[in-house]
This record gives sequence, structure tokens and C-alpha cells, in this order.
Amino acid sequence: MTVLTLASGSSVRATLLRNAGVAIDVRPARIDEENLRDSLLAEGATPHDLADALAEHKALKIAPQAPLVLGCDQILECDGRIYSKPSSPQDALAQLADLRGKTHRLHTAAVLYAMGEPVWRHVATPRLTMRAFSDAFLQSYVATQWDQIRHCVGCYQIEGAGLRLFDRIEGDLFSIQGLPLLELLSILTLRKDIDG
Repeated sequence: MTVLTLASGSSVRATLLRNAGVAIDVRPARIDEENLRDSLLAEGATPHDLADALAEHKALKIAPQAPLVLGCDQILECDGRIYSKPSSPQDALAQLADLRGKTHRLHTAAVLYAMGEPVWRHVATPRLTMRAFSDAFLQSYVATQWDQIRHCVGCYQIEGAGLRLFDRIEGDLFSIQGLPLLELLSILTLRKDIDG
């Protein structure tokens, strides 16, 4: 079985892969996401294309160091606005208040490099509708969950208390967690990188 190098520091992505029986090595790619995002947006990139480009840049950065590399990224878009990871509890409160009662899209991208070349890419776009939760619930949620959500776009982890924010979810739960896992496992099996 080939070891997959994950060009991401996401513990959730690493756990998903390990739980699926994929041998991984974690090497987070250090790229200037903010400048790259701003540049791509200035060129008119869509949120879908932005997620794909960021995932590719991460994979490309690590590709010279390993034979099989996976880059991932996730962009949250609602009403034409792109949201980033919260910078503070106050920012999380503001973002969640803005998303409350609305449907947003998570563009979850994965790009696979083999021997320094891109061989597969996929962008999943789940749609999530937040319920009209109370201000008291919002305050309590951010106060108790800040350590878990501080590195999460959208200020939630669907596998935890963040699930209580939602009325409806359309799409793959793995993609909401940050990785289109079923599609990735299919391509790794077809390529014979994993047993199948």
C-alpha cells in the first residue's frame, strides 16, 4: 500500500483517512493562502475555482517531497460573500449571526498529485441551512466551543455540537468535514494505491 502524504494540518482530514485504513504521512503545506485567495478573487475566480486552486497549490508545494500527495481546501460562500476561519470569538459570533437562518455552500476541494504531476481533482459542494437559533444559544455555543471551532471555516464542526446549528444538510458529510472521502477512496483504489 502506498503512503499518501496529506499536505494539510487538519486533524479531522487525517482522522478520516486513518479511519478508512489509508496509510498517511502528514506534511502541512506552508503557502500564503490569504494573498493567493485575494489574487484569485481579483482575477474573478468563483468560490469553486478558489477552493480547487488552493488545494492544488498545497499539493504542488509538497509534491517534490513525496510520491503521492493530497492537497485540500474548503471555501464557505453565502449570498456571494466568502467567509474565512474566525479570528476571534467575536468574529465567530458575527459570522454565525450572519449565517443564521440562511443556506450556505461549502466548496470542498481535493487534488491528488502522483510523482509530481496532478492526476485527479474533485470539488464537492454541500449545501447547509442554519436554523434561526437564539442569541443566547449563539453566545453559549461560541463560549463553550471556541477551542474546537477556531480553526474551522463556518465556525462549526458537524461531527460535534456544531450539528445543532442546522435545520437541513444536503450533501456528503465527509465533504462537510473537509474531504470528499468516498471519491478519493475510489480513485486511490482504481490507481491501485490502496487495496480494493
